[in-house]
Amino acid sequence: MTPAKLDDLRRSFAGDVITPEADGYDDARRVWNAMFDRRPALVVRPMSVADVQAALRFGREHDLEIAVRGGGHSAVGHSTSDGGIVIDLGRMNEVSVDPGRRVARTGGGALLGQLDVAAQEHGLVCPVGVVGHTGVAGLTLGGGIGRLQRRFGLTIDSLRAVELLTSDGRVVRATADEEPELFWGLRGAGANFGVAISLELELHPFSGTLHRGVHVHPADDIHELWPIFRDWAAAASDTIAAIFTVALAEPAADYPDSVAGRPIVLISYNHSGEGADVERDIAPLLRGPKPARVNPTNERYVDVQRSSDLSLAWGSRTFILGGNIADCSPSILDAFVAHVEHVPGESSISVTALGGAIERVPDDAMAFSGRTSPFDVAPDTAWSDPALDAANAEWTRQAMAIVEPALLPGRYINELSDAGPDVTRAAYGDAKLERLRALKRAWDPTNVFRLNHNIEP
Repeated sequence: MTPAKLDDLRRSFAGDVITPEADGYDDARRVWNAMFDRRPALVVRPMSVADVQAALRFGREHDLEIAVRGGGHSAVGHSTSDGGIVIDLGRMNEVSVDPGRRVARTGGGALLGQLDVAAQEHGLVCPVGVVGHTGVAGLTLGGGIGRLQRRFGLTIDSLRAVELLTSDGRVVRATADEEPELFWGLRGAGANFGVAISLELELHPFSGTLHRGVHVHPADDIHELWPIFRDWAAAASDTIAAIFTVALAEPAADYPDSVAGRPIVLISYNHSGEGADVERDIAPLLRGPKPARVNPTNERYVDVQRSSDLSLAWGSRTFILGGNIADCSPSILDAFVAHVEHVPGESSISVTALGGAIERVPDDAMAFSGRTSPFDVAPDTAWSDPALDAANAEWTRQAMAIVEPALLPGRYINELSDAGPDVTRAAYGDAKLERLRALKRAWDPTNVFRLNHNIEP
């Protein structure tokens, strides 16, 4: 980037233009996952739609790879680029709530924590993800799975409008009535079609209290526990979110002596309904083997939503994969336990109950796929030593290989640290992929927006 070219950009750009020589460049280029230590040619921080248009135009004119950063949480590093331009929307992070209409409007750089707090001030909520410093736009346009989705649906089910900057610099509003085909594709594959300048999201009445519990069992009980969990999840109230996790009880000091240092099963739930209903709704869980420890709590939703913000702070190194399954066979359960006996990081294999409001939306209603699947299985790991990057990625891939033969159609793209044509096809399936390709040819025919789980035109 020559000084003359940069001067041209600055004349039409009111925000920050940060080059590799500038003070603050290393901070500006950082993304949440420290695995992706990349060096863009330029980081820009727009303050307005006009700024985003100027940055996009500059990137196209100079043939720069374009990365769009909302919260910077892309599991596969799509929020940054080696040698490209990063359009960091962090300054466009406004959140406003209209309690009468039960609608929130968020800027492209708004974070989940901001939306949670703003909505709860009015006794309302949007079902979002579980880490407060995640970007609203990226989480939503990929689908949006979290603690309230069985009750209120995926985050995209609450999406009512997207203001999108397209590859040719136009600002387009997409809703169920305006550009409905584009709106179909944005809900599940949204990063492919432009820069999300703002979103409008429906809000839902919610008391703001979660009744929570974690049951810790020795892994020896897994064959008794899984059928109990599976059948309970299938019939559970929509107010319950539940996860069946296989992990190693480390550090040992955090667990009872009976399980410390050994493989364990954790059954955790969040109940978003009335406190009086909790005992009845979780009763089936108590009919199996006695847990080594039970931790029931009642907590404010906004506190729970930011409870992982420090443990998953910026600078984390993480790797995750995921897919949909109908059941876990005895051989799968045994393989899970064997696999967590030797972990390179803070690793686990989680099986999240889907269903409820998620499956009541037709699977063809939007690009997101896999709504009818009973469970999402996701091995993930976190660590701090860069020398262990390859070992943790391989551990996660091997964990995913355990369930590969049993996977159902559809993938949740926000939990995929691997990318490529095969991953994209698995996420959407052949029919939806062809429909998405037609949309890509219409809205981004030269694939300007390719840092995503890419739909090739």
